[in-house]
Amino acid sequence: MNPRICYLGDDHLAGAAAYLAGIMGHFGLAYNYVPSAESPPPAFRTERHAAYVISDYPAARFAEADAVHICDSVAAGSGLLMIGGWESFFGRLGEYHQSPLADVLPVTMLAEDDRRNCAQPCLIQKVAEHSILEGLPWETPPGIGGFNAVTPKPGAEMLLRAVQFTACLRGESFEFARQGESPLLVVGAHGQGRTAALATDVAPHWVSGWVDWGERRIVQEVGSGFIEVGNWYARFFRNLLVWTGRIAQE
Repeated sequence: MNPRICYLGDDHLAGAAAYLAGIMGHFGLAYNYVPSAESPPPAFRTERHAAYVISDYPAARFAEADAVHICDSVAAGSGLLMIGGWESFFGRLGEYHQSPLADVLPVTMLAEDDRRNCAQPCLIQKVAEHSILEGLPWETPPGIGGFNAVTPKPGAEMLLRAVQFTACLRGESFEFARQGESPLLVVGAHGQGRTAALATDVAPHWVSGWVDWGERRIVQEVGSGFIEVGNWYARFFRNLLVWTGRIAQE
């Protein structure tokens, strides 16, 4: 098995993909990358990666055999993580509801546009204990700007939810009222592999204030550019990748 992470999507490394690529670089996680505009290379089906990360990568980029290879790899012990966005889940151009991956992911997708944009506060709430969430201050939750509407499958576990609020200015004070809520992070298993679905984005715009969540800043070079993010944001995504792919780190 190839110990690297196979990361597909988020435009390109000079764009939105710099965020997750920067996190992997900061924590020493090796990866191979496929841009959103490209299909997987011919060698894609010849090896099994430790984990597959699909983020804003249209299902139409996969040949049927590519998607089946991911399913078979997960059944044999690889991890699979889908991160939300316009080209994830159903999204606007994702349309994974009819892909072979729909049977592997721990959530059920809509068969229509599932994007939910949040103009007013949408905060992340921890709902279960898990190693992905350990050591992070969920009592001071970050906010996000949107998510894909999904439903956990039977046997899957929801770890985080998105909670929407309406805010109204009354005189000199703001009043907040809790409105809808939706699954945000769901984990599960397929065969011997671990699966995860994070229904919001790792990069702007949906990531919103989450990208700055932390008590200090992390600056990481990515190619000819760099990212600057909060340390708790970076730690969360590191934990998510390491758990999904069963990646050993010192």
